[in-house]
Parts: sequence; C-alpha cells; structure tokens
Amino acid sequence: MTIAIIGAGLGGLVFARVLHVNGVDAVVYEREPSRGARGQGGMLDIHSGQRALREAGLIDQFHAIARGEGQDMRLLEPDGTLLLQEDTPDDAPLDRPEVDRADLRNLLLDSLPGDVVRWGHAFESADNGLLRFADGSSATYDLLVGADGAQSRVRPLLTDARPAHIGQNVVEVGIPDIDRTHPELAAMVGRGNYWVLGNGLSLAAQRNGDGRVRIGLSFYNTAEDWFATSGIPFDDPAAARARLIELLPGWDPRFTALIAACDDTVLPRSISALPVGLTWPSTPSVTLLGDAAHLMPPVGQGANMALLDGALLGLALAAHPDDVPAAVKEYEREMFERTGAAARMSADMQELLTSPDAAQKMLAFFQPG
Repeated sequence: MTIAIIGAGLGGLVFARVLHVNGVDAVVYEREPSRGARGQGGMLDIHSGQRALREAGLIDQFHAIARGEGQDMRLLEPDGTLLLQEDTPDDAPLDRPEVDRADLRNLLLDSLPGDVVRWGHAFESADNGLLRFADGSSATYDLLVGADGAQSRVRPLLTDARPAHIGQNVVEVGIPDIDRTHPELAAMVGRGNYWVLGNGLSLAAQRNGDGRVRIGLSFYNTAEDWFATSGIPFDDPAAARARLIELLPGWDPRFTALIAACDDTVLPRSISALPVGLTWPSTPSVTLLGDAAHLMPPVGQGANMALLDGALLGLALAAHPDDVPAAVKEYEREMFERTGAAARMSADMQELLTSPDAAQKMLAFFQPG
C-alpha cells in the first residue's frame, strides 16, 4: 500500500506519524522548499486534538511545549468595560493550552523518519495512481490523501465545493517583544487571549511564545473586496496603522494604543469557509483531511479537527491494512459527523461575533446561567 499525503501541515503530519507508529509507511509531499520556508502563524488552542497527539505517542512532548497560561482570557467592550477575566492557576490541568503552531509542527516533523517528507513537491494532478508535480516529476500511489489546506488541489477529485467568503476580513498586526518595549500594554493584554468585541468589529490580541503579541482586527459583515475600498494603505505601514485607528471610532484609547505600538507587519486576510456538513461519495483511492475537507471559521476548531482527522484516518488504515476502501469509508463516516457538528458550532459562534451585542453574548457563552 503506497500512501501519498499532499501537504505537510498539522493534519498531514500527524497522519504520517500515526501510520509510522503502527508500522505503515507513507510519503508526505510538500510544496514549500523546506520546513522554515514560510512562517507558520501564531498560537493554537489545542483541546480535543490532544487525543490525536496521544495516539501519535507525543502527548508528553506536547505538554512540554504547551503554555498553560495561554488559557488566560480577558473579554472587554469597545468602551473599555471589562466583562470577564480568567487567570489560570499555575497547577491547572492543560485542558486547552496554547501552543505555537511552528513548535507543534516541528514536534511532528522531528517525530518522523527523515525521508518521509519530500520538500519542494508542488502537487499538480493525479490520475490512475500517478501523481504529477510542478517540477515535472511524478510518483505512484494507492491512496491519495489531500491535506493541502483551504485551497486544496486534491479536493476537486472528490467534490466541486469551493470555499466562500463569510463576510469577515481581518487585518493582522503585532507588537514584538512586548514585555520590554511596551510593558504597560503587556500587562493589559496579559498572558493569554485578550478580546474586545462590539459594533461589528473585534480586536483579538494573543500572547505568543516568542514574546510577540499578534493582533487581529476583524471587520464583520464586509464584502470580499472590502480591502480595496477600506482606505487601508497596506504598502505604507504607518499610514495603515493610522487608518485602522480611524476605523475604531469611539474605542477606548488603550485599544488604539495597541494598534499604534505595532511594527510594520500589516497583513490582510479574507476569511472563507466550506459549506457546513460537506460530504462526498466515498472513493477508495482518494480522501481529504483538515481544511481541505471542512474549512471552518477561525474560532478554535480547525486545528483540532485536522489533528483528529489525521490520527483517526491513520488508525482506520492500521486496523484494515488489507481493505483500504473499508478504512476510508469508516474514517469518512466518523469525520463527516464529527466535523459537521464542529462546523455548525463554528458557524453559530461566527454569527454571535457579528451581532451588535457580541460581547454580552460571548460573556453568556463563557458563563452560562
């Protein structure tokens, strides 16, 4: 059985690792030229995905790199009203720790034999058991697994579904080494997540393991081409920061001070999602996992679902080594049900965030009753 995995993200790597633990070989093809070729983003809230790391035999190593204090949270309204502050005791269990995505990816990469990941292999097409790559090379497969993210090139082999804009546009900025450069802002943000919600906007500041605070300004109920009409000059970081502050009228000066303190990283991100409950007829030789299968709004489910996908597909194949079609069907049946529920919950959370009284609704979500 020749298993080809397209994409060296978290889902594809944990899949390869669970197969390896169970004595099954696989090859991961990744378009990037090396593991450090591209930044991996910020922190991840890993909860249900911890099961996948246990199946991969990596839970202790995960706990060693996870940040329990990342579970801290502060929730505020735009006028500065503090609605909720949760500070995690030092001895609290690691139920939902934060972990740097790059650290988690490196943990998974280091757990695999050196020849499993083939860098610089940009997938082009697949047909009758043959993979073709952009550099003209090719490889064979018995099972092709698309773990290649939101813009998956494997997905069209199974479904015509495409991600659609969900009315959210995000501008990412950040403050490096915040404890040294802006200690007063560091104290305000705290050790974990800092959310300001209201007026169709949100500011989400997140402490990263390297001392940087990443800040995402979300503009809800906006069109896919909103960046072109927003007046944000992305090629002029100082002017872009000034424009972002203009787009927060009436917000407490402490919040706009966060924006003013940011460095010259100003990145636009248009948010899309696949249809909730997406399925496809099972095909013995092709399947999907992670964002390729169920891209959701970014509210804390995506990475966990990708990790679980990879682990559970690996376990299904290990349990049915002589019946790949049965393994794929078993995996997809469970995955459709599990991720469909997660996608519905994510869509509900997304709707909550877009409401005029988002902060009060979020407070009720975290403190029901």
